[in-house]
Amino acid sequence: MKKTRIAVLVSGGGTNLQALINAQQRGEIINGEIAAVISSKEDAYALERAAKAGIPGFVIPRKAYASNREMTVAVVEKLRELDIDLIVLAGCMVIFTNEMTDAYPNAIINVHPALIPSFCGKGYYGLHVHEAALAYGVKVSGATVHFVSEECDGGPIIAQKSVPVLEGDTPETLQQRIMEQAEWILLPEAVSLFCQGRLSVEGRTVHIKEARN
Repeated sequence: MKKTRIAVLVSGGGTNLQALINAQQRGEIINGEIAAVISSKEDAYALERAAKAGIPGFVIPRKAYASNREMTVAVVEKLRELDIDLIVLAGCMVIFTNEMTDAYPNAIINVHPALIPSFCGKGYYGLHVHEAALAYGVKVSGATVHFVSEECDGGPIIAQKSVPVLEGDTPETLQQRIMEQAEWILLPEAVSLFCQGRLSVEGRTVHIKEARN
């Protein structure tokens, strides 16, 4: 069985990319390999993480294109050139247009730092998500891994994990706890399930097949 070729799309520090690299090095991404890291910014630290792990890094800068659509077309061309099977959005701060979802239906995975459908959609990214959760007074938050559709944060949900909100939390402390207790665990697990062919989508529901012994 051919290994699934994964491209991780990034814009910044690459903590979720590091979680994927660590999982790959531990042999936890079954039947998959990170074949490329593509950054929307030249100075993203994620590119250094990729280089240290011996993973080819590419820069397709958002500022070089007049619109998200033009950039999306360029990224899709690169993905096809690299023979990519699965795209993982790991802190990528670009809203890609339908050219990507049309080219890779149910083959783009995103991680969002809240329990969708709460605190998601346009404007909810990075610390903004945790600021909104704390302002609302929720007692639990968490992370969601989902397939990407044309609707921002609106694709079928693969996995979710709740994380407690503690007295005195700041957006920064809540962000760190959700990364450590949810995002860095769920994302590699979901990627491995995809690479094993164990995910199927029916409407809004993602079914997870039992592992074959």
